[in-house]
Amino acid sequence: MELILKQDVENLGFKDDVVNVKNGYGRNYLIPQGHAVLATSSAKKVLAENLKQRAFKEAKIIEDATKLAEAVKGYEIKIASKVGSGDKLFGSVNNADVALALTKAGTEVDKKFIKVTGGNVKRLGKYNAAVRLHRTVVADIVFEVVAEK
Repeated sequence: MELILKQDVENLGFKDDVVNVKNGYGRNYLIPQGHAVLATSSAKKVLAENLKQRAFKEAKIIEDATKLAEAVKGYEIKIASKVGSGDKLFGSVNNADVALALTKAGTEVDKKFIKVTGGNVKRLGKYNAAVRLHRTVVADIVFEVVAEK
């Protein structure tokens, strides 16, 4: 089944991509949830026209995202957390905590666009995270989990 995505879908594609999925996935999940529409010939023509009109704006958005990525890479992010015996944390540090730290540093990024390498962090130390600012712009940042005083 050929569909046009109306919004980003994890592990499938980005908004306005034309994707092929199994019939059940498209019919029972993507279309009812409003994530996609059928890719008919008329829908493809409308999509092509929209993409053509948006191409100039897209270049400006990519340029801004690239500048923001360079700024984010320069941040020195430290996240304070309560520590138990040794270097184990009470709880964990995840993408929401990294998003909060980025907001405090001056850049607001939605937590769903941040992926902490290795999942949740449960020990002190330096870790990496990928921040997706645009479909083509991903910034890798380093953050450090330190003991709360």
